Amino acid sequence: MRIHTLQHVPFEGTGSIGDWAEERGHTVSWTRLFSGEGLPDPGEFDGLIVMGGPMNVYEEERYPWLAPEKVLIRRAIDEGKVVLGICLGAQLIADVLGGRVRKNGHREIGWHPVNLTSEGSKSDLFGLLPEEFFPLSWHGDTFDIPPGAVRMAESGGCANQAFQLGRAIGLQFHLEATAEGIRSLIRNCSDELAGGGRFVQAAEEILAGLEAVPEINGLMDRFLDGVERLYGP
Repeated sequence: MRIHTLQHVPFEGTGSIGDWAEERGHTVSWTRLFSGEGLPDPGEFDGLIVMGGPMNVYEEERYPWLAPEKVLIRRAIDEGKVVLGICLGAQLIADVLGGRVRKNGHREIGWHPVNLTSEGSKSDLFGLLPEEFFPLSWHGDTFDIPPGAVRMAESGGCANQAFQLGRAIGLQFHLEATAEGIRSLIRNCSDELAGGGRFVQAAEEILAGLEAVPEINGLMDRFLDGVERLYGP
């Protein structure tokens, strides 16, 4: 499978997804939008992975590459490609599919439980995940479920944690996060921890949870294996 990745900031890469792809013999290409790299044609990849970042989907004046990125995401979906978005990536997919992206009621940062909805539990793909799991969350925005999509997961701090519409899949949470990636997030986004909040953990608490990384990365592998089996070329 030819996988193309859209990266928004230097400190949020693919994490364990890159290891999964390498172990299974897939090729991975990149567009580093923060460096001004050009976008590919959808014919150049089988699957598109849209990663996270601290910017918002509606900040096109500040980040002009958001507009052409949305066009590419829409084209990839329309052409039947597998499109997986994580955090900001999920919000971008929701946006191009007609789901409103807005401030969430809470900032949600740290290790928080996420639960499958009844639809998620019955899904061939999301049913591969446990009914409850504890990924890393790091976001202040949320998305409305796009028209026609199915809400697959929820949490106490954010009602819409995942959705799927055909081969377009959005995950608000991070199962791909590695220990180094989490440390990098803390180094680069520590200002988002200021002031705390009901669903905001301190850096020390987040770092204390790094022992969960192998478990969540295993869930990411299981999920991606399901994506490949169900929707791969």
